[in-house]
Amino acid sequence: MNFRQIEAFRAVIISGTVSRAAELMGVTQPNVSRLVGELEEGVGFALFDRVKGRLIPTPEGQAFYRDVDASFKGLDLLRSSAARIRDFGSGQLRVASLAAAGSTIVPRAVKRFRETYPAAIVTLSIMSSAAVRNHIVDGDFDLGLAADEVDLSGVEHQVFGSFPALCAIPPGHPLTDRKVVRPEDFHDVDYIALSPEDRARLQFERHCAEVASRPNLVIETPFSHTACALSLEGIGVAIVNPLAIDGFAQRGLIFRPFEPSVYFKSYLLFRPDMQKASLVRAFVAALMDVRNTRHGGK
Repeated sequence: MNFRQIEAFRAVIISGTVSRAAELMGVTQPNVSRLVGELEEGVGFALFDRVKGRLIPTPEGQAFYRDVDASFKGLDLLRSSAARIRDFGSGQLRVASLAAAGSTIVPRAVKRFRETYPAAIVTLSIMSSAAVRNHIVDGDFDLGLAADEVDLSGVEHQVFGSFPALCAIPPGHPLTDRKVVRPEDFHDVDYIALSPEDRARLQFERHCAEVASRPNLVIETPFSHTACALSLEGIGVAIVNPLAIDGFAQRGLIFRPFEPSVYFKSYLLFRPDMQKASLVRAFVAALMDVRNTRHGGK
């Protein structure tokens, strides 16, 4: 018995005919028939009844197929595991982060973490909050950092922080004269919005509606970093996550507080029991330390 014989047997079962099985395997029909015959000889019982040129699985063949199918599912799991390692790395600590923190607070935490664990290998991937949540659920990462719009049901989590939004204003824009920007200031102003499901955007637009202020929506983007880049080009004014603004003030973008306050809330997400792992606890401590030192999230 060898793998090629098992593969031929399975191909006949799932395709229904020798000809289709040959197409699936990329071989000739006589090859498939030969492989199935050799397998029957090896196992010592008939796998198929030959009825009018068709192969009908025998009861023994059906019972054998159940174990064959389970084995192939195990191979599929191995393929998925290989794909995860290829796509996300095999580091001792695997971290997924939303974009706003992925280029600022998380790299600083990595630096602090490696001061204590210099031999630890960290895999860091930046993605949408929804993707962070899904990959944590699937076990692809040990720790995730996601915005509060994600579904937290069935996921171990804790609040990471709530960060007051800032108003990003192009250089030379009339709103740069304001020390604080308010909802009424956005009336008829070109507005760069975050994704419709973003909680901070919903808070902002609710405040505007309360004073009958109607911003002129010109573009939507899921990332505060991109919103800052668009604002720097003069496209409009944006409400952005303060975690994502590093370097933009030096390039000329103007930031002002927005009142009433709008908050970007984020969560740490964990694989089951991962909060107990020493490397995860150490990395969370580094994140919290950087948060408290640089950003003051409440």
